Amino acid sequence: MARVLKNRFHCFAGKTTILLLLSVVFFFAPLEASAQRRFSKTYPATRNVRLTLTNRSGTVTVEGWNRPEVQVQAYMETPAAAVNPQVVDGTIFINMVKDNYGRGDIGSVNFTIRVPFDAAVDIETKVGNLNVSSVRGSLVRAKISSDGDITLTNISAPMVSAENGIGNIFFDGDIQSGGIYRFTSMSGDINLRVPFNSSFKLVATAPSTRRINLGSFSGGNMRFIGDGRRVTGQVGDGSSYLTVTNQRGSIAFIRR
Repeated sequence: MARVLKNRFHCFAGKTTILLLLSVVFFFAPLEASAQRRFSKTYPATRNVRLTLTNRSGTVTVEGWNRPEVQVQAYMETPAAAVNPQVVDGTIFINMVKDNYGRGDIGSVNFTIRVPFDAAVDIETKVGNLNVSSVRGSLVRAKISSDGDITLTNISAPMVSAENGIGNIFFDGDIQSGGIYRFTSMSGDINLRVPFNSSFKLVATAPSTRRINLGSFSGGNMRFIGDGRRVTGQVGDGSSYLTVTNQRGSIAFIRR
């Protein structure tokens, strides 16, 4: 009888060990699947370098720096996407849609890109946040076709465009004479922080909410039209053009 019990105990212990090993395997499997792949490459920058990036999903951060080169770092979630930057006549093209055409589902790709201060930046994505800082090239364009926030800080460019579907837009930068500035959102808050001595012609429209706060830029040269749905007017000598449209959100000006 003792021998039978001993055999049964060894059999039960063996099964228990197998179950524990299986538990360990299944516990670590999801961690392995969520691992990120990393892409990193540096490109020499021409005098008038330009970055054009089209992403599918993920956060894109572009920072200006004092080096004559462009550093591209990408962190790819599984299933990992293909990243194939192309350099043509001084422009660095990164097109995640084209490079992954026909692949079906791919993971988000988060970019951190450093460019010379005087680079032109043109970025677009479907879902994810876009951040651009410390850039003073000829152009800054940021577009999110669906959902995500756009943050543009320490910007000094004569042409700036920011557009998203659902999300906030924040701009902190200069308004240059002769410049064209356009900010558009379907839903979210648009906050513009510009110098106290800025000069511009303004058309600001918030058709659904009528929430347009001009702050210290309000004055006798501003007219509210359509029961407050639109504001037009001029600040200073009106040497630049500023158009702000928010279909279902707010517009606010902050003077610095």
